[in-house]
Amino acid sequence: MGRTGSEAEEVASGTELGILEGQGEGHTMASLIPDTPCSCDCFVSVPPASAIPAVIFAKNSDRPWDEVQEVVFVPATMHAPGSRLQCTYIEVEQVSKTHAVILSRPSWLWGAEMGANEHGVCIGNEAVWTKEPVGDGEALLGMDLLRLALERSSSAQEALNVITGLLERYGQGGSCREDPTPFCYHNTFLLADRTEAWVLETAGQLWAAQRIQEGARNISNQLSIGTDISAEHPELRAHAQAQGWWSGQGTFHFAQVFSLTQQPVRMEAAKARFQVGRELLQQQQGAITAEVMMGILRNKESGICMDSGGFRTTASMVSILPQDPTQPCVHFLTATPDPSRSVFKPFIFGVGVAQAPQVLSPTFGAQDPARTLPRFQTQVDRRHTLYRGHQAALGLMEREQDQGQELQQKQQALEQEGLEAARGLLTGQWAPPPQEWGRLFQTFVERESQVYA
Repeated sequence: MGRTGSEAEEVASGTELGILEGQGEGHTMASLIPDTPCSCDCFVSVPPASAIPAVIFAKNSDRPWDEVQEVVFVPATMHAPGSRLQCTYIEVEQVSKTHAVILSRPSWLWGAEMGANEHGVCIGNEAVWTKEPVGDGEALLGMDLLRLALERSSSAQEALNVITGLLERYGQGGSCREDPTPFCYHNTFLLADRTEAWVLETAGQLWAAQRIQEGARNISNQLSIGTDISAEHPELRAHAQAQGWWSGQGTFHFAQVFSLTQQPVRMEAAKARFQVGRELLQQQQGAITAEVMMGILRNKESGICMDSGGFRTTASMVSILPQDPTQPCVHFLTATPDPSRSVFKPFIFGVGVAQAPQVLSPTFGAQDPARTLPRFQTQVDRRHTLYRGHQAALGLMEREQDQGQELQQKQQALEQEGLEAARGLLTGQWAPPPQEWGRLFQTFVERESQVYA
């Protein structure tokens, strides 16, 4: 079972608080390396762009190079009236029932970079900087908003309403990396379900949203909604006019009005990635599959897949959301860095789903540097079992060409098994009882661990 907010005090069995060598005196390795442009990329395909009658969702999570991302399963839960929920930095009111979720998240915080729930809702988020100032006060992280929306919604549009409601009440803010130097940003989101997708872009507590009912769409670290606005904050245009960013006459173009005049280097780099990502999707219009999305996430030439510098792709996810509600959604997660040398493993919500311990990081309770004030003065070892094995495998791939090639072939064969199982399930050629669905991800994690052993 995954750890919920109420279980944050628990310490994983056999783990102790430990400081990584050479990272004392309030510095992490990430803070000692000059920042390269950080990036994330989200993609979605809605029929007829998809090759099958399904919405296909994908995301690369690009984060500080040494950050560990875990895959956490949290079951559906009933909550007592009036209960409170501790997110990364602040408490919010809890709802009476939360849905089951699978999350890929930086292991030091409460929220998630990407994930899905039992109703087939998927969400990914991106960092963005706009004309609205980014404060360093602690509020809800974009990753917190993402998880809260997954736990509280049964459709993409409902998830959008959850995020915008929480944004209005609590705001967004706080450092987004495990480092004593604050790193803060606002967020954009790609939300998808079995029938459609939404792009939600924020600037402080303001926002605009675009509904995607067919075709393919991607987002990177920039505003991308123009005049095609499906929903917006009621004060969005009045605020822009009051600030002198918009005359109040003629067409309102959200990205042009709210984007910074002088873009940071990281956002200039995002423009190129966004354009390449859009072209890659256009090249596959009508033929987009989970495999196509995985190929896009592995594209290094564009920077969509990052494996060097201060930031890298620390985890990836691809989801198949069939339009037929009788068919299960299939979510593929890596739980390891660099998708070009990782295995996408299938997860299906079903009877008997449990936490795969190999992809769960140690916890440190009240002594966690993310919880003690001032925060992030030391760094602990958050590597989970699969991460350790995968890092050793990457080292072997780089040192020993023959052995590395053999190892990568085993990874590819295992991934193909997962894709074939998903195909068989969705075409009716493989019909295991639902109680076996819940074991699928655990089985593939165990087999990948054996490959590295």
